[in-house]
Amino acid sequence: MTHSHAHQATSKADPQGTTLARTPLHDLHSHVSEHLGEAARTWLDQALDEAAAHPGAHGPISVWELRLAEAGRRCGPEHADTVRILILHAARADTDALTRVYAQGTAAERRAVLHALPHLVSGPEALPLVEDALRTNDTRLLAAAVGPYAARHLDTHHWRHAVLKCLFTGVPVAEVADLERRAHADAELARMLGDYAAERTAAGRPVPEDLHRVLTLTDPTATPPAPAADHGPNGAEGTHGKES
Repeated sequence: MTHSHAHQATSKADPQGTTLARTPLHDLHSHVSEHLGEAARTWLDQALDEAAAHPGAHGPISVWELRLAEAGRRCGPEHADTVRILILHAARADTDALTRVYAQGTAAERRAVLHALPHLVSGPEALPLVEDALRTNDTRLLAAAVGPYAARHLDTHHWRHAVLKCLFTGVPVAEVADLERRAHADAELARMLGDYAAERTAAGRPVPEDLHRVLTLTDPTATPPAPAADHGPNGAEGTHGKES
């Protein structure tokens, strides 16, 4: 990852998106370490060591879960998402732990869980978290939900509705991981987009530019894109699964 892209991953100017989910953990760690002050870097190193040494719950809550709550205050809001992903990975958080953090966490902690999914969960078992986020109208949560994990595991019906939800709420479709491949030659998605455009026009409202972009991608005569590689759990390269 280049420094310009790395900066985009954690800058205040670009808080939304799926950059963090698409970036290898090693790059996230090196970038955030370079940009934290000495005290924050020391705190992060200690938090990661604690999470690695005591991943299970000790008492009612794991020590690393407390660190997740402190991340914004300790490292600054612009780095908090990245720091939380690194802590979740150090703790080897499984689907049960991620579900607990998501259920009990703030919106920021839920967002970090969604960003962490492609780094930590190889199968579809964490899809309920993505589906829950897609039911909200929190645009930052929605943007985090349509990353590589959703691209790999969300079935076609739910994926189409996720794309529509982005259009309804103004989340840029550029955030939808693997959009080009999944939208290619999808006649049903094209129909849904056409219906939505017609509704907007009939109501005298503008049709979002992003809708035209996705509609173009559904064209069956266009050249299908090559499958995109992403960095799966533990930083391994993997390709997105086929839609059902």
